[in-house]
Amino acid sequence: MVNKHKPWIETSYHGVISENTDTVLLDPPLVALDKDAPVPFAGEICAFKIHGQDAPFQAVVLNKTSGIGLLQAKSPIDCELQKEYTFIIQAYDCGSGPSGSGWKKSHKAVVHIQVNDVNEFPPAFREPMYHAAVTEGKIYDSILQVEATDQDCSPQYSQICNYDIVTPDTPFAIDRNGNIRNTEKLSYDRQQQYKIMVTAFDCGQKRATESVLVRIDVKPVCKPGWQGWNKRVDYEPGTGSKQLFPKMHLETCDEPLSSVRATVELQTSHIGKGCDRETYSEKSLQKLCGASSGSTDLLPAPSASTNWTASLLTDSGRDSDLIFRFDGRQAAKIPDQVVPQNLTDQFTIATWMKHGPSPGLRAEKETLLCNSDKTEMNRHHYALYVHNCRLVFLLRRDFTQVDTFRPAEFHWKLDQICDKEWHYYVINVEFPVVTLYVDGVTYEPYLVTDDWPIHPSQIDVQLTVGACWQGGEVTKPRFTQYFRGSLSGLTIRPGKIESQKVISCLQACKEGLDINSLESLGKGIKFHFNPAQSILVMEGDDLENMNMALKKVAYINSRQFPTPGIRRLRISTSVQCFGEDTCILVPDIEAVVMVLQPSEPRITITGTERLTQPAADLSGLAGLPLFQDLHIISTVTKNDAPSHSRAHRPGVLEEIIHNLDYCDVLVMGEELNPGQESLHLDRSSLLGKHLDATNSTSGISIYGVDSMSNYEQVVRQVRYHNWHAAELSERKFRLTCSELNGRYTSNEFNLEVSVLHRSGAESHVNHMAVQPQYLQAVHHPVMAHSQSSTHNSAIPSAATVVIVMCITALVVTVVLGIYRIHVAHQRSSDSADRTKGGEMDWDDSALTITVNPMENIEEPQAADNEASEEEEDEEDEEEDEQDDDITSAESDDSDEEEARVPRGPQENKRRNQLEWDTTTLPY
Repeated sequence: MVNKHKPWIETSYHGVISENTDTVLLDPPLVALDKDAPVPFAGEICAFKIHGQDAPFQAVVLNKTSGIGLLQAKSPIDCELQKEYTFIIQAYDCGSGPSGSGWKKSHKAVVHIQVNDVNEFPPAFREPMYHAAVTEGKIYDSILQVEATDQDCSPQYSQICNYDIVTPDTPFAIDRNGNIRNTEKLSYDRQQQYKIMVTAFDCGQKRATESVLVRIDVKPVCKPGWQGWNKRVDYEPGTGSKQLFPKMHLETCDEPLSSVRATVELQTSHIGKGCDRETYSEKSLQKLCGASSGSTDLLPAPSASTNWTASLLTDSGRDSDLIFRFDGRQAAKIPDQVVPQNLTDQFTIATWMKHGPSPGLRAEKETLLCNSDKTEMNRHHYALYVHNCRLVFLLRRDFTQVDTFRPAEFHWKLDQICDKEWHYYVINVEFPVVTLYVDGVTYEPYLVTDDWPIHPSQIDVQLTVGACWQGGEVTKPRFTQYFRGSLSGLTIRPGKIESQKVISCLQACKEGLDINSLESLGKGIKFHFNPAQSILVMEGDDLENMNMALKKVAYINSRQFPTPGIRRLRISTSVQCFGEDTCILVPDIEAVVMVLQPSEPRITITGTERLTQPAADLSGLAGLPLFQDLHIISTVTKNDAPSHSRAHRPGVLEEIIHNLDYCDVLVMGEELNPGQESLHLDRSSLLGKHLDATNSTSGISIYGVDSMSNYEQVVRQVRYHNWHAAELSERKFRLTCSELNGRYTSNEFNLEVSVLHRSGAESHVNHMAVQPQYLQAVHHPVMAHSQSSTHNSAIPSAATVVIVMCITALVVTVVLGIYRIHVAHQRSSDSADRTKGGEMDWDDSALTITVNPMENIEEPQAADNEASEEEEDEEDEEEDEQDDDITSAESDDSDEEEARVPRGPQENKRRNQLEWDTTTLPY
């Protein structure tokens, strides 16, 4: 066999390999051809050989017949060590025989291989930290430059394409070259140093493993302004006044000043109706401020008796402050009996109002209050409305013998009417003089117009709120001139005007600005407060004295439970310099007072929860006092413990004293039947107190702002009468009390009154001998009180028990005999009583048994009673009982045990039938 021809391959190859792999992709593919084919050995390819300086590649033959080969790396290639390789490759045939002799080789071909980079290295910063300093008040194009590198071999993965600031909310930015600049002017007073973290990304978006710290110091420059003040001042409720700026001073940069004027403003428009006021009801506030009686609330909370406000929109203001919002579509008719048809020459109208400019070019009248003809005509007798940001009060008098012009319209033009803030408006009418008070300040009308009096007619008038009623002179009756805004506490007082002192008290803030130690302000300091003490203006010609005066400005909140949240503070300053046309500008400063959450009080009502009384006590002239041993206390949890011990003791319970504003005694179940029962409270118990009360078939409401002790005294006077007590088995009542219009409410104190019954004449029975089943309903009033009282428990001594047992031994024979007679009599009349639905009463009027007074003392011990016990078992128990030495302490159940063990309806019914009266027992 002859090997005539050399193998043939391409003259050059181009290959690509990704780093960290060993497979090369060649173009064209590695194939060797031999013209000796298909002759074996001579036409087959046995090898490819590589010639080069330590080229880390090898070529292998995949198929000798076809000559296909594969170029691969001996080990994974690292681009960072070498990016490309060039070497020579030759193909060898298998020679002339099996021995491989006479092989021939191809010509030499050039192989060029490029290594593809893998993004395996993250960027790394050249420096462990960067630092720079800037001067405040300047914008820099570049404060400093950070630089990162990447060890990857390719331009794509080794170049840094982007830098980013990791720290949020910083006044800095960075470009793709690493230059950091500030985006706003820096202030040394606000922050002296910034620490920001910066990261880098290569062009393959691989992020640096570790961010680098960049520290930028802010160097101050002298500029005028207040220094040394805190952005936030925390106020703990109940701590009196607190200084707002104890370390503040004015920096003037050595500029000579002739005078300084500073205005401190406390912004509280978002708190309730303008500031933190007491949130008691309008009537309670009027009593506290000494207002005259007879005021009528035209916008009360909706209820069964005040249902005309039910359709109005309400905003739940702070601390349950009742606010009505009118959007131009709501109005309310006031019932005729609420306010007299015609007011006298003296009366007062008062309201809180929040109002803004009317939308549209032509503003219509917006009616707060209107009294107009109910039918047929559209005459307005009196009205209060807003028109073009002017407050107008219309008052047209009825026709009298004098037919002349009289003052009828009173106009006021004030900024407060349309500033969208809460203000307190009071209109005092002493015809023909009408005076307006806004936030306690008097304003005279700028315009008064006259009109003819209204001719008399038989037409009734309609009083409305939120719009005016058109009686239908031209069109059908309807509302018109709707109000858009918010109202609260709209009241009218016929027959009397209110004093300025009372008006100021009703709108007075409980929070405001204060000055500690007026005496130390200095002679050169002038100051002025507005009526609400929310704005303080101070002026002086000495800088040091002004600095000292501002340090004494304090915040005070006299409410025991103030509304928590922020109160914004603003200080604006103007200065005058010596001989200068232009003077330094002092920027305004803004801070906040953070009123912390007060410790919430827990109002707790305690007392007897179950009364068992003879029917005679309920039907008697005095009635039954329900809450004689009532106690109302209030506690708060205070974190007074040191910080190291709070983990074991989270808070200390501390009793506090504060006011209440209502207590309700509610009848549970069916309402009172006026024909046979009532709750009664003597009006004399309210004398000397700021309290009033209303009574209905559903209970008694006691209201007004007064102390807990006064409420205790009055509630203890509540009595229950029932003229048909023999028909009653029990009555349940519930007592709740509240502070600040329901912001803090007590527990629900439930009281159950059980009635003891008797029939016929007076019954005298030694209850010591009665079976437990019968005796559980028997209680002497003294015993019932002592058992359920939280303060006294009748627990007999050992000697007392011995005496009782001895006396019992003497009378037990007589008693048991009489008792068996009684049981027999009772059993014989049992079926007849059942058919009539009557009670299992019995007549022992002929019996007279004297009971030892020591039997009043009862040892409370639970008796073992079964509710499902049948009537037939009673006789067996009676026989068994003859052999037992039973004492009253052993056979009586305590009230507390009865209250704890629930009974089914059958047992309750049976128990009511078995009750009997012990009021006639001679002790």
